[in-house]
Amino acid sequence: MMLRSAIFAFALLATPVAALANQCPALMSEIDAALQTAQLSEADRAKVMELRAKGEQEHQAGDHAASEASLGEAKAILGI
Repeated sequence: MMLRSAIFAFALLATPVAALANQCPALMSEIDAALQTAQLSEADRAKVMELRAKGEQEHQAGDHAASEASLGEAKAILGI
């Protein structure tokens, strides 16, 4: 009974991490799609691309909170 409770508790704790990990690729896709038609200055476009690359690296390293922050900043520049 105690083992079952421990497994259940672990599963509940792991779920938000998995959900965050799945958001990063969706955010990157949104940025990629918006970049196709975005009317940005060269400096803003470079910054968006830099933040998108940084977000992808952070995602791959498992730092999903930092990835979401970087990707969110890129989305803000894009206005999405």
